[in-house]
Amino acid sequence: MTDAAPGLFLGQSSTGDGARPEVLLLHRANRHGVVAGATGTGKTVTLQIMAQGFSDAGVPVFCADVKGDLSGVCVPGSPNEKLLARAAGMGLTLQPKAAPVVFWDLYGQKGHPIRTTVSEIGPLLLSRMLNLNDVQEGVLSVVFHVADKEGLLLLDLDDLRAMLVHVGENAERIGREVGNVAPASIAAIQRSLLQLEQQGGKAFFGEPALRLEDMMRTGLDGRGQVNVLDATKLMASPRLYAAFLLWLLSELFEQLPEVGDPDKPRLVFFFDEAHLLFTDAPDALREKVEQVVRLIRSKGVGVYFVTQNPADIPDSVLAQLGNRIQHALRAYTPSEQRGLKAASDSFRANPAFDTAEAIQGLGVGEALVSTLDEKGAPNVVARTMIRPPDSRLGPATDAERAAVMAASPVRGLYDTPVDRESAEEILLARRGQADQAAADAKLAEARAKADAAAAKDAEKAAVARAKEQARLDRESARAPAPARRTRETPIEAATKSVLRTAGSTLTREILRGILGGMRRR
Repeated sequence: MTDAAPGLFLGQSSTGDGARPEVLLLHRANRHGVVAGATGTGKTVTLQIMAQGFSDAGVPVFCADVKGDLSGVCVPGSPNEKLLARAAGMGLTLQPKAAPVVFWDLYGQKGHPIRTTVSEIGPLLLSRMLNLNDVQEGVLSVVFHVADKEGLLLLDLDDLRAMLVHVGENAERIGREVGNVAPASIAAIQRSLLQLEQQGGKAFFGEPALRLEDMMRTGLDGRGQVNVLDATKLMASPRLYAAFLLWLLSELFEQLPEVGDPDKPRLVFFFDEAHLLFTDAPDALREKVEQVVRLIRSKGVGVYFVTQNPADIPDSVLAQLGNRIQHALRAYTPSEQRGLKAASDSFRANPAFDTAEAIQGLGVGEALVSTLDEKGAPNVVARTMIRPPDSRLGPATDAERAAVMAASPVRGLYDTPVDRESAEEILLARRGQADQAAADAKLAEARAKADAAAAKDAEKAAVARAKEQARLDRESARAPAPARRTRETPIEAATKSVLRTAGSTLTREILRGILGGMRRR
């Protein structure tokens, strides 16, 4: 009976005419849906059943594993007597089997790392991650604008930080073009980036960036790939978690072509802990979510929000969710009672029971189900016993997870990060060139000053020499003729002595001759 049902078998409901299978028609699965219920009521099991059911129908699936127990979908189940009895009561024969799973993890610890670039995430979602106010978001938009204008790639947070410094240093010039850029806003964004890094967000930005086709694979056996995002650590950064899933949804919307209403979805996207997406979300973000959910249907993508209470989802988005599975809710406080009323009013009433009372009386593994019929209209809500899963109830072991990753079709594609030239390297090179140019200019200026000082010193020396020469010339012109020497040198004295002696001797000889002659007479 259930094997012949044209769609995804969810479970069996009891009516006045007997048991009836509750089926989610595949050609209506892209009309989106919601799975709601309090903690411990069976939402994760329902999510596991739907993920494996879509996979068996050849539809790839993406889902987040918030608590860690969804990882059991990669291991064949070992049903106990209770589960076997439940299956037998539905006329269902359990065939324990595992789904073809690929594990992902933003931090690269329990799955293949998922990365995207800062440019792809955009200023709106990044502002959401950083919890920026309107003014700071405007400054961040300016940073993206300047990066696009100057051809600077924003790949990782280091690139964004370098761009913030660049914009801050050129705030006056940039402010004249696109508006004032306050240093206080730059500093606030930098502090928020530091907080995001401390939460592990740096690992999310970079390359190689995720390719959507690697999440939309169908195996040779015709089954769709089940992409399980390990979010046990990611949930410690709820803004990062919500922004990442919204980015992924936006990428699907922007990249996939229009296909209208296909026979089955091209991809089914489960958004667990959906309330994190809308808590304190600005109006612009809410409008973006509403637009994506409304229009992505025609891309062949079904979006299913998983949350504790449908009241966590804005009415504008909730109105787009045609397939509804509601597990038990408890209503002890006024706010919980309002949520219960909202949940019950969202169903097409069943005259056989009061919807609000039924929601409170549901047991574990039971749910109120209302799916779309062949014409796209919601079926009357039915109290349904959810079917047991074919895969394991509970988490996979580390060894089982490692084995799945070792056989993964994307093994090695994303495990090693790539750091190519982008804004940080280009701005660093520019700064290095500017510093080198400034150093060269400073050196040239120092050399010019030294040359000028040397020339000035040489000129001063030349002037001094000229002055000294002029002084000497003036002194030489005023000096008297040199006095006659009266002092004899030793040679002159000796010569004079010799001549004097010789003269005396000659005189005596002459006199002696004369006198002698006179005597002889």
